[in-house]
Amino acid sequence: MAKNLVIVESPAKVKTIKKFLGSGYEVTASQGHVRDLPKSSMGIDIDNDFEPRYITIRGKGEILASLRKEVKKADNIYLATDPDREGEAISWHLYSALNLQNKKCYRITFNEITKNAVKESFKHPREIDMNLVDAQQARRVIDRVVGYSISPVMWAKVKRGLSAGRVQSAALHMVCERENEIDAFIPEEYWTLEAELGIKGEKKPIIAKYYGRGGEKAKLTSKADVDKVLSEVKGKKFTVTDITTGTRIKKAPLPFITSTLQQEAGKLLNFSTSKTMSVAQQLYEGVEIKGEGTVGIITYLRTDSTRISDEALAQAEKYLTDHFSPEYVAERPENKDTGKRIQDAHEAIRPTLLERDPESIKSQLSRDQYRLYKLIWQRFLASRMTPASYETMSVRISAGDHVFTVSSGRLTFDGYRKVYVQSDDVEDEKALESAITEKSVLSVREFDPRQHFTQPPAHYTESSLVRALEEQGIGRPSTYAPTITTLIKRRYVTKEQKNLYVTDIGHAVDDLMDQAFPSIVNAKFTANIESLLDGVEEGEVKWKTIIRNFYPDLKESVDKANAELEKVEIREEESDEVCEKCGRRMVIKYGPSGKFLACPGYPDCKNTKPYYEKTGIECPLCKNEVVVKITRKGRKYYGCLGYPECDFMSWDKPAGKACPKCGKFMVVKGKKSVCSDKTCGYSENLDEKEE
Repeated sequence: MAKNLVIVESPAKVKTIKKFLGSGYEVTASQGHVRDLPKSSMGIDIDNDFEPRYITIRGKGEILASLRKEVKKADNIYLATDPDREGEAISWHLYSALNLQNKKCYRITFNEITKNAVKESFKHPREIDMNLVDAQQARRVIDRVVGYSISPVMWAKVKRGLSAGRVQSAALHMVCERENEIDAFIPEEYWTLEAELGIKGEKKPIIAKYYGRGGEKAKLTSKADVDKVLSEVKGKKFTVTDITTGTRIKKAPLPFITSTLQQEAGKLLNFSTSKTMSVAQQLYEGVEIKGEGTVGIITYLRTDSTRISDEALAQAEKYLTDHFSPEYVAERPENKDTGKRIQDAHEAIRPTLLERDPESIKSQLSRDQYRLYKLIWQRFLASRMTPASYETMSVRISAGDHVFTVSSGRLTFDGYRKVYVQSDDVEDEKALESAITEKSVLSVREFDPRQHFTQPPAHYTESSLVRALEEQGIGRPSTYAPTITTLIKRRYVTKEQKNLYVTDIGHAVDDLMDQAFPSIVNAKFTANIESLLDGVEEGEVKWKTIIRNFYPDLKESVDKANAELEKVEIREEESDEVCEKCGRRMVIKYGPSGKFLACPGYPDCKNTKPYYEKTGIECPLCKNEVVVKITRKGRKYYGCLGYPECDFMSWDKPAGKACPKCGKFMVVKGKKSVCSDKTCGYSENLDEKEE
């Protein structure tokens, strides 16, 4: 029997795929990339038409040696790395490193790790797609040239150890611009006016909002504006002048792509982008399912296509018909050419088998795996369901020349909302509890004028930054999470709660980049590079042409920056802790284990202290402050600043108040404050400020 060798990227896939293929196949893993550009130098021969110099990655020599032994035994070699540009490049590197030119070597891809998908891929072997490889090479070379050209400027002008990247610099600039908008924002006053109106014969009043005068909407910008309206409607009869009824539908959401999955998981599950991708990778590569063995339960996780295969569409239609009713099944989508290039010919992210519902396999998944799988499962099922339908009513009420309005909506058919409600869905049901007609007799019970101030733009979160990067065409599905992770790891931005804030060093780096390399931080320029890379993939652009056009301008900017830019002094981040040895304000430093406090008088004063994130909550035992601490294994907990004299600790955040039932301290659990003593059982809802 012919010996077939299948090489995949991840060891986690080996056992699963081997089980699908049987004894005639040997399955082994490259464990990711085996060759890359050297870390010690740029690795690009500028004078030789930007030829990259690839070397074996340190630690991969033994893996390659083992793979070569397997290659010698095999009659056919199948390269089954991931179905995207990077996966194609890994196959190409394996092809070169293992000298497969004179072997029967084939490239196969599958979008899901299931028996049918894997076996089907062997019916469609192909050669390595050099357009995909060259698109990945172009990205790698551009990013290497940018990083290794600009980073030394950072070291000379700002601080050693900094880095500049093509996508990360554009993303950092977006966060800095948002911070500048927030800092420059000046709140503007405005008022709202509501009238509580009684209807003769009805117990429940209605709340009407002030609209304006006549047919024109009016803004209330001060208390004087409100007082004027109140004086003019005083004593006037409130009458219903128009009632408009209608229907409205809300379409089902599209199935997940990489960016929308990261956004929803961030909003609904509080996952970081990197955590979302890590957990999704586990679901894709395979989990142990009782009665099935190890199997991939979602399709490939790096995609910007919402396409669904005919097989998956039929599966969804059958599931909805069997478990709901035919009226919940949406019509098949038309295949329309949107004109938008899709990086990979993938499907959307979906469950590989709808009958494998989240609850039936909950016990076989970790908590994070279950929550993410449930989100993907519900979203895909909802995407194939009919829209939600609403009955709407809009009422205009006149008081002299002034107009108040009331709007309502009543859900008449739940459609996709039977299984899924999006994170940004507002409550669509605002049904009137009182019946109202054009003949209704209204009476004023009271007015409710309220002062407001306009709010600045919100700080970016990981979810909203991913959305902004996607909207502006910066990066691709595989780059969103690494870009944000790099910004945080480099300490250019810091994450507090969910919000991203720029650090002093982040501002310094962005200022230098904006001054010396404005094209790199320009969103349109970065998006144009992505478009050119898509052109390489389509075979329309030669990859080295992009580099030849890009490099001269970059070199000119680097030379100019080295000659003209002045050195930037970065102020140390001061804390409110005072050094007990010399009296100076201690500064926050970063070490291998994270933040710590150090005296700025070094080397005369070498005093250091642990850095604790303060909570502003009083210790329930000694009235000292509760701070965030980290265990040796990296788990976060809450402890007293007075340790070791006070040994208070809690895995949950203290709520800062005592239980009214038993007197023990309360802790925060989601949107509730609960007693730390589980036998007590007391709980109460948090108010908005506490949340």
